[in-house]
Amino acid sequence: MIYFFATLFVLALLLLVLLSGRGGKKRFEGILGFDIAHRGLHDKPNIPENSMPAFKRAVEKGYGIELDVHLLSDGGLAVFHDNTLDRTAGVSGNIKDLTLATLKDYKLEGTDNCIPTFLEVLELVDGKVPLIIELKAEGNAPKLCEAVVDALQDYKGAYCIESFDPRPLLWLRKNRPDITRGQLSQNFTKEKSGLSLPLQLVLTALVLNFITAPDFIAYKFEDRNIIFNRICIKFWGLQPVCWTIKSSKDHETAKKEGYISIFEQFEP
Repeated sequence: MIYFFATLFVLALLLLVLLSGRGGKKRFEGILGFDIAHRGLHDKPNIPENSMPAFKRAVEKGYGIELDVHLLSDGGLAVFHDNTLDRTAGVSGNIKDLTLATLKDYKLEGTDNCIPTFLEVLELVDGKVPLIIELKAEGNAPKLCEAVVDALQDYKGAYCIESFDPRPLLWLRKNRPDITRGQLSQNFTKEKSGLSLPLQLVLTALVLNFITAPDFIAYKFEDRNIIFNRICIKFWGLQPVCWTIKSSKDHETAKKEGYISIFEQFEP
């Protein structure tokens, strides 16, 4: 029996080590206190997600902005969520195959708004509200990270970077440790993600934290009480972020629990 409990103790210590991160509230100066509009303050069908009007509206109302960034075939950066174009641009193809020059040809959700570039969004926001920048790596994490960091070189506003893929976080840890970084996650075992079961378990359990050393965890609101997320928050002091909050009730719950709230479909 003693060996059984000793084994459990060792495994618990190992889990704690695997879930470690940097933590520290100081890295969130300029972001704490803001509610974050998911893909901008969109209002369909007139104001599409990840569009310039959605970002302008968020800035005008004083909300922080969460947005998604892809690397294009010519090395440029587009603000767009999906890997494919069909859902929001209404055509077949992959966002990574486009160029900066062709973005204007793709309209968002039946409106006259085209896919914005990352530099256009940075110029619009201009440090007025904080940004949570999600990197959409498609096997190109180093090049994507380099391009995003270069674009942010002279940007004066508050921002942090996050990704579901741990590889951008690892790149940031090695090359730009000064940038606040976070791991996005959810309970992948409940979703039809297309990931292998081992990868689902690894990403759900956050056990690559000891390699990437995130400053925060952005966990799906409905899954936030999973033990791995709780350990990151309570034991290691990582800043908790929740996505995507879709009601005032859930927003108030998240705020009471200390989460930064990424919201859509209502205004806090």
